[in-house]
Amino acid sequence: MPIRILVCFDALPGKGSELVKARATRQEEVRNDPGCEQFDLFQNTENPDQVLLVERWTDEASLAAHYALNRPQVAPELRARTAWSERYTIE
Repeated sequence: MPIRILVCFDALPGKGSELVKARATRQEEVRNDPGCEQFDLFQNTENPDQVLLVERWTDEASLAAHYALNRPQVAPELRARTAWSERYTIE
């Protein structure tokens, strides 16, 4: 069953665009992971320091394999600590 994940996080003040640019290479890398159907980062138009990551995986196994790669975080020095994530199944 496909899985959709939404992750919202904040960049440090004034660093939203820089964070989005820094994550571009990672986006392309993850999109090539088996089972990755979507991995897109969106910058809030009203608050450019707020970023939303939208992921879609074919199933729980492909998501688990993605997590098992244990890649280092991208540009953690640009991120504020506030974040939330939600997981949804798609039927």
